[in-house]
Amino acid sequence: MASIFTKIIQGEIPSYKIAEDENFIAFLDVNPNAVGHTLCVPKQEINKIFDMEEEHYLSLMKFSRKIAIALEKAIPCKRVGVAVVGLEVPHVHVHLIPLQDMEDMRFQRKVALSKEEFESTVIKIQKQL
Repeated sequence: MASIFTKIIQGEIPSYKIAEDENFIAFLDVNPNAVGHTLCVPKQEINKIFDMEEEHYLSLMKFSRKIAIALEKAIPCKRVGVAVVGLEVPHVHVHLIPLQDMEDMRFQRKVALSKEEFESTVIKIQKQL
Protein backbone atom coordinates (compact mmCIF):
# COMPACT_ATOMS: atom_id res chain seq x y z
CA MET A 1 0.00 0.00 0.00
CA ALA A 2 1.35 3.40 -0.96
CA SER A 3 2.41 5.70 1.88
CA ILE A 4 0.93 9.16 2.26
CA PHE A 5 4.27 10.51 0.96
CA THR A 6 4.04 8.35 -2.17
CA LYS A 7 0.57 9.78 -2.74
CA ILE A 8 2.01 13.31 -2.37
CA ILE A 9 4.86 12.47 -4.77
CA GLN A 10 2.37 11.11 -7.32
CA GLY A 11 0.18 14.22 -7.00
CA GLU A 12 -2.79 12.35 -5.49
CA ILE A 13 -2.60 14.51 -2.35
CA PRO A 14 -1.75 18.23 -2.55
CA SER A 15 1.33 19.58 -0.79
CA TYR A 16 3.26 22.79 -0.25
CA LYS A 17 6.18 21.72 -2.43
CA ILE A 18 9.46 23.55 -2.04
CA ALA A 19 11.69 21.63 -4.44
CA GLU A 20 12.16 18.32 -6.18
CA ASP A 21 14.53 16.52 -8.47
CA GLU A 22 14.43 13.09 -10.07
CA ASN A 23 15.02 11.31 -6.73
CA PHE A 24 13.74 13.54 -3.92
CA ILE A 25 11.04 16.00 -2.97
CA ALA A 26 10.85 18.64 -0.23
CA PHE A 27 7.56 19.99 1.08
CA LEU A 28 6.24 21.72 4.17
CA ASP A 29 4.96 19.57 7.01
CA VAL A 30 1.22 20.29 7.31
CA ASN A 31 1.39 19.73 11.06
CA PRO A 32 4.57 21.73 11.72
CA ASN A 33 6.61 22.13 14.87
CA ALA A 34 7.57 25.61 13.62
CA VAL A 35 7.01 27.82 10.59
CA GLY A 36 9.09 26.37 7.76
CA HIS A 37 9.15 22.78 9.09
CA THR A 38 10.08 20.88 5.94
CA LEU A 39 10.20 17.21 5.01
CA CYS A 40 12.76 15.87 2.55
CA VAL A 41 11.59 12.56 1.13
CA PRO A 42 13.03 10.09 -1.38
CA LYS A 43 10.64 9.36 -4.22
CA GLN A 44 11.42 5.67 -3.85
CA GLU A 45 9.29 4.28 -1.04
CA ILE A 46 11.73 2.91 1.55
CA ASN A 47 10.62 2.25 5.12
CA LYS A 48 13.86 2.76 7.10
CA ILE A 49 16.64 5.24 6.42
CA PHE A 50 19.45 2.76 7.04
CA ASP A 51 17.89 0.34 4.56
CA MET A 52 18.76 2.84 1.84
CA GLU A 53 21.71 2.12 -0.42
CA GLU A 54 24.65 4.21 0.75
CA GLU A 55 24.78 6.39 -2.36
CA HIS A 56 21.03 7.07 -2.20
CA TYR A 57 21.31 7.90 1.52
CA LEU A 58 24.18 10.32 0.87
CA SER A 59 22.21 11.93 -1.96
CA LEU A 60 19.24 12.43 0.40
CA MET A 61 21.53 14.14 2.90
CA LYS A 62 22.99 16.36 0.14
CA PHE A 63 19.47 17.30 -1.02
CA SER A 64 18.41 17.97 2.60
CA ARG A 65 21.46 20.17 3.18
CA LYS A 66 20.57 22.32 0.15
CA ILE A 67 17.02 22.78 1.47
CA ALA A 68 18.25 23.47 5.03
CA ILE A 69 20.59 26.23 3.85
CA ALA A 70 17.74 27.94 1.98
CA LEU A 71 15.42 27.42 4.95
CA GLU A 72 17.83 29.07 7.37
CA LYS A 73 18.12 32.09 5.07
CA ALA A 74 14.36 32.35 4.60
CA ILE A 75 13.03 31.77 8.12
CA PRO A 76 14.44 33.66 11.10
CA CYS A 77 15.84 31.02 13.47
CA LYS A 78 18.87 30.20 15.59
CA ARG A 79 19.56 27.13 13.46
CA VAL A 80 17.87 24.39 11.49
CA GLY A 81 17.42 21.14 13.39
CA VAL A 82 17.46 17.77 11.68
CA ALA A 83 15.55 14.67 12.76
CA VAL A 84 14.86 11.28 11.29
CA VAL A 85 12.30 9.41 13.34
CA GLY A 86 10.28 7.31 10.93
CA LEU A 87 7.63 5.93 13.24
CA GLU A 88 4.65 7.94 12.03
CA VAL A 89 4.96 7.26 8.28
CA PRO A 90 6.68 4.12 6.93
CA HIS A 91 8.55 6.08 4.25
CA VAL A 92 11.97 7.64 4.86
CA HIS A 93 11.81 11.36 5.57
CA VAL A 94 14.14 13.97 7.02
CA HIS A 95 12.60 16.69 9.18
CA LEU A 96 14.21 20.14 8.82
CA ILE A 97 12.92 22.38 11.60
CA PRO A 98 13.78 26.07 12.13
CA LEU A 99 14.69 26.26 15.80
CA GLN A 100 14.36 28.96 18.40
CA ASP A 101 14.81 26.54 21.31
CA MET A 102 14.88 22.80 22.08
CA GLU A 103 11.10 22.66 22.46
CA ASP A 104 10.80 23.10 18.69
CA MET A 105 12.33 19.60 18.26
CA ARG A 106 9.97 17.77 20.60
CA PHE A 107 7.11 17.12 18.14
CA GLN A 108 4.76 18.18 20.94
CA ARG A 109 4.52 21.88 20.13
CA LYS A 110 2.66 22.53 16.89
CA VAL A 111 1.87 25.75 15.07
CA ALA A 112 -1.33 26.34 13.13
CA LEU A 113 -0.88 28.08 9.78
CA SER A 114 -3.36 29.26 7.20
CA LYS A 115 -3.14 28.24 3.55
CA GLU A 116 -1.78 31.72 2.80
CA GLU A 117 0.92 31.36 5.47
CA PHE A 118 1.99 28.00 4.06
CA GLU A 119 2.10 29.44 0.53
CA SER A 120 4.13 32.50 1.55
CA THR A 121 6.57 30.28 3.46
CA VAL A 122 7.12 28.15 0.33
CA ILE A 123 7.88 31.28 -1.70
CA LYS A 124 10.34 32.61 0.90
CA ILE A 125 12.26 29.33 0.91
CA GLN A 126 12.20 28.88 -2.87
CA LYS A 127 13.69 32.37 -3.32
CA GLN A 128 16.74 31.19 -1.35
CA LEU A 129 17.36 28.07 -3.46
